[in-house]
Formats: sequence, C-alpha cells, structure tokens
Amino acid sequence: MHDPGPATPRLWPKPILVLGTDDIASAVGHALARIGVPVLLVRDPEVPVLRRGMAFDDALEDGSARIDGLTAYAADPAAPARATEILAITDLPPDRLIDPALVAGVIDARLRRVRCRPDLRGSLPFAIGLGPGFIAGGNVDMAVETAPEAPGLILRQGTTRAAPAESGLLVGPEGQQLVRAPRSGLWWTFREIGENLQAGDVGGLCAGRQIPFPLAGRMCGLVRRGTVVRAGMCLLEVDPRGEDAHCHGISPLAATIAAATVTAVHELWRTSRQETSQWLS
Repeated sequence: MHDPGPATPRLWPKPILVLGTDDIASAVGHALARIGVPVLLVRDPEVPVLRRGMAFDDALEDGSARIDGLTAYAADPAAPARATEILAITDLPPDRLIDPALVAGVIDARLRRVRCRPDLRGSLPFAIGLGPGFIAGGNVDMAVETAPEAPGLILRQGTTRAAPAESGLLVGPEGQQLVRAPRSGLWWTFREIGENLQAGDVGGLCAGRQIPFPLAGRMCGLVRRGTVVRAGMCLLEVDPRGEDAHCHGISPLAATIAAATVTAVHELWRTSRQETSQWLS
C-alpha cells in the first residue's frame, strides 16, 4: 500500500478544492480524505474522464462512486462546499468555488495541455498545480510533476515539464495505447471498462464512424457513452498486458503523485500556519 504522506491538520469545515475528477485528481482526493481532510472535487467540462474505473467521476451520474475503500458523493448544488461527506464531487464552475470563505486551498489536477495558466495564488491560502503548465513560485505556490519519468517530483521553484505532443495514437509507460476521436460528434459505445478485446474489434462509434481496437488487450479507459467529444479527444485506452492491466482503483503512478501532493499541502500548511489560523477561524 502506498503511504499517503504526512498527516495534515484537520481543515474542517472548509474542504480543499481539487480541480478535476480523473484518475490523478481522484487519487489526490482519496489520499487527502484518508487522513481526514475534506475534499471537494470539481469536474472539468472540457475533457471527459477516460479512466473512469480509477476515478470518482461517475458519482455525478450515479450519486456516489467507491474506490479502494472510500466513497465520493455528489455534492448538493446549492451548497457544495457545505457537504457533510468528507469526499464530495460537483460540476459547478470553479469560479463559484474559489473563495476563502468556502475552501481552504486549491489543487489544480486537470492536467490540461496548455502553456499559460491563470495565477491561482492570492485568492486562496495556497495553490498547488499538477502536471504541465505550472510555475512554482509563479502561478502556483508549489507544483508536482506528473510525467512518467519524474512522477511526484515536488517543485518549490521553477516550471513543470511540458506535455508530450499530441498524436492520433499515444503509447503510455506500460505500453498502453490511447485512441483519439478522428472527428467531433457523439461518442457511443456498448463496451465496458475491463473487457478483453482483440485488435480490430469495434470499441465504439464516434460521429457514426467505427473506432477499432488498435491491438489486443484490456479496456482500461473508456469515455462515457453519450458524450459529445471534439476531434482529438481521447476515447479509449488499451493495455496489452491483458489480465495484468490496471483498470480499477488507484494506480501506483496516481498514488505516487497523490502522496507528493499531500506532502506539498503539509509543507504549505506548516509554512503559513499564522495565516492559517485566520482563514480557519
């Protein structure tokens, strides 16, 4: 089991705002909730979640989602930051939630492929950025690397590594392959995460066009059926390891990044404890 990081003082009743509901954001929320820190996860409407078996995103559709012993619940839209659950999820715009009266800090775990990100510092007691596009000491207080060659590296100064170039088919660290939408339109699939398929099997339909499985393996990522996607968005992910593929629960890579993020929260908490006493009062 992965160490979630050092214990952090309880932030109740103000949760930490985690932007994103994919596998990385969910792992961060899971790690914080495990040590008693309430979390509010925010869905990114721009990028549909791919690894839904490793994420809490389905809670917004089903009311709740459970991963590795913890359950996330859909937050009350009228008062999302007042949720009684320690782990809640919402699809409200972040601008309505980035408020020191509502949340204790923000962690941007959306992993968007943009070079210039808004400055998250100042509006909240702390801001942490995960993945490409962040500058520790610039647009965030601290940053955490998500790249496979340096996962969990904490940056107190400097810029995180750039995102890899996009392509129609991308290969992951374990040989996983990502298949992108060839054109914009409605995505429909009758497949389920965890299925074993052969190369050439139809994974789904994108704007009426069949999307074949690129190689034999297990479906470890699959965008929810009925989603309207843009050309270039990831639709499915295949792991050639078959039964050894990780399809559900927190992955080792996500756990490593989450543990580093908890460490960053702990460090920022300690270095700003005087201000903390004011915004928790």
